[in-house]
Amino acid sequence: MLDQNLKSQVTSLFASLKHQYTFQAVLPAGDSSSDELKNLLEEVASCSPNISTTFIGGAKLEFRILKDGVVSSFSFRAVPNGHEFTTLLLAVLNMEGIGKNLPDDSISNKIKSLKGKVEVKSYISLSCTNCPDVVQALNVMSIINPNIEHHIIDGGINKAEVEALNIQAVPTVYVNGEQFHVGRSSMGELISKLEAEIGMDESAEEQPVKERNYDVVVVGGGPAGVSSAIYTARKGLSVALIADSIGGQVKETVDIENMISINKTTGKELSANLNSHLADYDIDIFENRRVENVDLVDGKKKVLTSLNEEFITSSLIIATGASWRKLNVPGETEYIGNGVAFCTHCDGPFYKGKKVAVIGGGNSGLEAAIDLAGIASEVTVLEFADSLKGDQVLQDKLNSMANVNIVTNAATTEVVGNGSKVTALRYNDREENTTHELPLDGVFVQIGLLPNSGSFRSLVETNPMGEIKIDAACRTSVPGVYAAGDVSEVPYKQIVIAMGEGSKAALSAFEDHIKGLNVAVLEEAYA
Repeated sequence: MLDQNLKSQVTSLFASLKHQYTFQAVLPAGDSSSDELKNLLEEVASCSPNISTTFIGGAKLEFRILKDGVVSSFSFRAVPNGHEFTTLLLAVLNMEGIGKNLPDDSISNKIKSLKGKVEVKSYISLSCTNCPDVVQALNVMSIINPNIEHHIIDGGINKAEVEALNIQAVPTVYVNGEQFHVGRSSMGELISKLEAEIGMDESAEEQPVKERNYDVVVVGGGPAGVSSAIYTARKGLSVALIADSIGGQVKETVDIENMISINKTTGKELSANLNSHLADYDIDIFENRRVENVDLVDGKKKVLTSLNEEFITSSLIIATGASWRKLNVPGETEYIGNGVAFCTHCDGPFYKGKKVAVIGGGNSGLEAAIDLAGIASEVTVLEFADSLKGDQVLQDKLNSMANVNIVTNAATTEVVGNGSKVTALRYNDREENTTHELPLDGVFVQIGLLPNSGSFRSLVETNPMGEIKIDAACRTSVPGVYAAGDVSEVPYKQIVIAMGEGSKAALSAFEDHIKGLNVAVLEEAYA
C-alpha cells in the first residue's frame, strides 16, 4: 500500500517519537474496508518501533490511537487514505506535541476554555480537498481539550448514516447532534463558532491585552499577504503576519496552470510552498486570528485581534483577500450542505447521475460546469448577463458537452426545497420577463468573490463593491496603510497579480518608512 519512498518519509517523520503509540482498531468481519484499514495501519506502524497495532472484531469499523495506554479523544471511522493520510500522520505527531499545525499558547488557552463536554462528528470524503484542514483542526482541539470528542466519519463507508442525515456536502460537521458547519474552515473560525455555540468556561482567567510592536503588520495569509511579508522582511524591518490561515482562498483551488514558470500545481502545494518560503525569513506569524478593529492613535495603527491582542505599527498592509459571493436569495442559506454547494471538487461526487445547476458564467462557473458534466446526468449553467464571460477555450469545451445546457439573462430568485433537500431552482428570464422553475438536485454557486474588507471600512475608503481603494503603488486613503490583492480594487483577481501587488505594497511601505511618510498625521503628504 505504501511504496518504499513514502515509508522512508514516514520513518523520518516518526524518528523523534518518545512515547509509545497503539493503533487500536475495530474491524468488522468480511468487510473489504477492514482489510484495507488493517494493512494501512500495519504499514504505518512498521515505520516506527514506538507504534504497534491491536485489532478486534465488531459491528462498525473504527480505530483510535493510544498514547502510553491512554486512549485519544478522537476516532477515525474511516480508512485514512487519499487526502486524509496526512491527517493520520499528524494525529500521531500532534499527540507527541509536535507538528507545524499546533497553535500558539494564546490559541491553546482559548481551546482549553471552551465550555463543557462536546461531541463533534465530521463527515468527510477522501476526495475532498477542504476536509483535511477541518479534520486536523478539530483533532488538535480534542488533543488540547479532552472534553472535545471528535469522530472522523467517511461518508463512503458510512453511507446509511450519511443518507439518514441527508448530507450532500463535505466536510459537514455536527456538534452535539446538530449541524454546526459545512465546507472549508480554519481552526480560528471553528474556535469562534464553538465559542458562540457552547460558550467559554467562566472560571477561565480573562487574558490581558497583549501589546506587540512592529515596523510593519501584514493582515492576510494568501499570496498577497505572504509576498508582502517576505518583501518587507528582506528590507530588514520587523514584520508580523496576522492570518486566519496561510494560503487563504488558494487552498480551494485544485489545479493551477497559469503560474508563469510552473506548468501545473495545486492550491494545496502552493499553500505549502508559501508557508515554507515564509519560514526562510524572520517573520512572526500569528495564525487562527482575525482582525476586529483598527484605530489610529498619534499616527500609529493599533490593530486589535479576536484574541485580545494589540499590534502597534506605523505601516499596515491589508491583504485579506475575498470570499465566495452568495446569491442571497430565499432558500440558499437553508440548504447549504443539502443541495447548495460552492466547491465542485469536494461535493460534485454526491450528484452522480443527478441534475444540477451552476450559477455563474465566468471562468469559475464554466470550470465547475465542465467538472460536473462528467459526474451529473445534466448540468444547466445560468448566467445573469446576456452572454457567458469565461475564456473562449472554456466556452468551446462546454459547448462540446451533450449534457450541458446554457441559459443567459437568468436572474436566480429562489432555491426551492422540500424541507430536507433542494428540489428546484426558480429564475427570471430578464429578456422575456418570465419566471421559470428548473427541477434539480443541486445548485453550485460560482458568482465571484466578495472582498474581506469589513474590519477596515471605517479606516480606509472603499468602492461600492467594498474593495479598498488604492493608487498605483497600493497606497490607500490613509498614509501608512496599504492594500493588496483581491481585497483591493485592482482588476483581475489572479494569484500572480496578488503576489505582485503584495510585493508592490511592501516596497511602498518601505519607501514611506525611510522617508517618514507612513504616519497618519502627515496626510498633507498625499494631498
